[in-house]
Amino acid sequence: MNILLTKSLLLSFFIAVTTTPLVIKFFQKKGWVDDPKTHHHPKVVHRYPVPRGGGIPVFLAVSITALFFLPADHHLLAILVAALITTVVGVIDDIKEVSPYWRLLVNFFVAAIIIKGGVAINFITNPFDTVFSFEKFPLIKIIITSLWLVWCMNIIGWSGGVDGQLPGFVVISALVIGALGLKFSQDITQWPVVTLSGAIAGGYLGLLVFNAYPQKIIPGYSGKSLAGLMLGVLAILSGAKLATAILVLAVPMIDGGIVITRRLLNKKSPFWGDAQHLHHLLLKAGIPKPKIALFYWILSFLLGILVLNLNSQQKLYALAMAFLLIGGGIILLQYFINRSEKK
Repeated sequence: MNILLTKSLLLSFFIAVTTTPLVIKFFQKKGWVDDPKTHHHPKVVHRYPVPRGGGIPVFLAVSITALFFLPADHHLLAILVAALITTVVGVIDDIKEVSPYWRLLVNFFVAAIIIKGGVAINFITNPFDTVFSFEKFPLIKIIITSLWLVWCMNIIGWSGGVDGQLPGFVVISALVIGALGLKFSQDITQWPVVTLSGAIAGGYLGLLVFNAYPQKIIPGYSGKSLAGLMLGVLAILSGAKLATAILVLAVPMIDGGIVITRRLLNKKSPFWGDAQHLHHLLLKAGIPKPKIALFYWILSFLLGILVLNLNSQQKLYALAMAFLLIGGGIILLQYFINRSEKK
């Protein structure tokens, strides 16, 4: 089983690390760069023109690796078609920004493709090992699966504004889900999960080589939304381990939840970006970009260790503690920064 994870990771990494320079050169040649001098937006934190399009090499790496190691059944084909549409729309947005409402519509369309392919949340197990099955309630299953995937595609991408930030914690998250599959290696349904986890980790590790500080390419909406889609799908394929995914991705999940709540309280659209995410606050606090990325990686790693060593009930307590500590920390940091800016 660990051979499946290693082989898929290495092949995917090789494809991503060799194709990313080609994408960089192509985007630079076409002039498709994110120039902070012309792209005036509060969420922009880089100081020099950088091409987006990070989703292209990752999609190639993940799809080629998956097709090489896994049977092309209707589940995999649905996932790859959804990933292709996500990447294409993402690249269009990377070149010329698309309305967030159109992107949201595409998110739901992509989720529908995944569900149509037979990948859905069929049950949820609570911390007391009681199983709630949705087999007799197909509409509820569709709604929950759609909301989960769309949530992941947006929230995870919001934590990708700093060099190396997003690819790093995506690699860790994918490996944690893969390692969780290794713990249940006697269940053959976990083998594709392990392989796909390795492919996703390898793809984003290859992107990280060029996105680490100082970045030569930005993941862009293509790389961010693709990361959310694939991690959301992994959580479903691994047996509807949504709490596991939420815990290992607690930082972007909690940060995103706070941002949405704040925007709604201020009577603003939750879909339009601003400079109030955790990484923006840390930048305002004077923390360098490499340390912010490292902070995200370390927290993801520590949360991943917890995930692999806790039972269902303990994960609930850990999740509650994470919401309290991380959420409280973000709110306090925002309070002190806003107060200092008003002086």
